[in-house]
Amino acid sequence: MKLKKRKLKFASIFFVCWFALCVLIVDGIIGFQTLLDRVGSYAILEGCLILLVLVPTAVVYMMTKEEK
Repeated sequence: MKLKKRKLKFASIFFVCWFALCVLIVDGIIGFQTLLDRVGSYAILEGCLILLVLVPTAVVYMMTKEEK
C-alpha cells in the first residue's frame, strides 16, 4: 500500500487535533483517575483511549480522496 501525501497530510492534521481534544477532555474535564475508577483496569482504559484516537484517524485516511 503506497501512502499518498495528501491523504497522509489530512490524516495527520486530524490526528493532532483529535488527540489534543481527547487529552483536554480526559485530563482536564473528566479526569483520568475518574475514568480509571469507573473502568477498573488501567490497560483496558489505555487501550480504549488509543483506539479512540487511531480508529477515526484511519477512517479519515481511507475516506480522503486523492487529487488526480
